[in-house]
Amino acid sequence: MEQAVSASLAGSVDGFLRYLRVERGYSPSTIEHYGRALASLVDYAESRGLSHWRDLRPDQVQALLAGEHRRGLSPASLRVLGSAWRSFFRYLAREGEVASNPAIGLRSPRVKRKLPDVLDADEMAQLVEVPGDDVEALRDRALFELLYSSGLRVSELCSVRWRDLDAGEGLLRVTGKGSKTRIVPVGSKALAALMALKASDPSGEDDPLVPGRGGRPLTPNGVRARLKRRAQQQGVWKRVYPHLLRHSCASHLLESSGDLRAVQELLGHADIGTTQIYTHLDFQHLAKVYDAAHPRAKRKAG
Repeated sequence: MEQAVSASLAGSVDGFLRYLRVERGYSPSTIEHYGRALASLVDYAESRGLSHWRDLRPDQVQALLAGEHRRGLSPASLRVLGSAWRSFFRYLAREGEVASNPAIGLRSPRVKRKLPDVLDADEMAQLVEVPGDDVEALRDRALFELLYSSGLRVSELCSVRWRDLDAGEGLLRVTGKGSKTRIVPVGSKALAALMALKASDPSGEDDPLVPGRGGRPLTPNGVRARLKRRAQQQGVWKRVYPHLLRHSCASHLLESSGDLRAVQELLGHADIGTTQIYTHLDFQHLAKVYDAAHPRAKRKAG
C-alpha cells in the first residue's frame, strides 16, 4: 500500500516536472531545483499516510515550512520552497487533482534584499582588455566584452551561434529564460573583438559565437573558470563571475541613462521590479558622490 501511495504522489511530481521541461521550456538546472523543493513535500505527505495531494491541508503545508525553518533553512531558500509548492499545486488544480491550492496563503520569512556586487568602469576595462593576439586571448576578450556589452546570462552566452549575430546592425538574438527570444545590442568593442576572433579562427553560421576548446560550445562552468583565471592575471582581485558582468552592465547603463525600462528590456526581465534593484545601486553611488563633493555634506575632521 505504501508503495502505491508513494507512486501516486511522486507520479504527479514527475508530471509537473515534465510539464516544466516540455511546455514551459525550463532549463535542466531550474527543473532540478523544483525537484529538490518538491521532494520534501512528497516525504511529508508520505509520513502522514496521505494517498492523494487533495488530502494535504494548508496548515500542514505551513507546518512543513515552519519545520524547514527550524531546521536552519535560510529565508531565501524557504521562499524558493514556497514558490515551488505554489506552482506545483496550481498545476495540480489545472489537472483536476486538487480543488484548491493549499500553499496559496503560505507565509515565509522576509528576505533582506542584497544589493548585487558590481565592478566599476576602471575595473571592468582592466578585466576585458585581455592582452595578446593568440586564439585564447582573442576568445577571452570576445567572451568578456560580449558578456559586459550585452548583459547576457551565462546560459545565453553559451547558446548563441554566429547566425544569431547581425554584425552590420550590431544586434544579437538570444534565447533567455522560458525560451523567450530577445534582440540585444552589441557594443563596438565587443563587435570588434568578435570579428578579430572570427578572422583568426573562421567559423560557420551554426558554430558557437565564442567557442570552447576544439570548437565545442562553452559550458557555464568553463566560462566561470576562464573569468576567474583571467581576473587574477589582469589584477582584478574581486570575486569575478559571469553574472557580475551582467550586474555591472545594468548598473553602468542605468547610472548613465536613468532609463529603467530600457535596462529591463536589455536584461530580459519579465518584471520591472527585478530591474529596480539597480536603482538602489545608483542611489548608493549618488550618496557617496554627494558626501564627498557637496560643501554642506562634508564632515568636519574629528
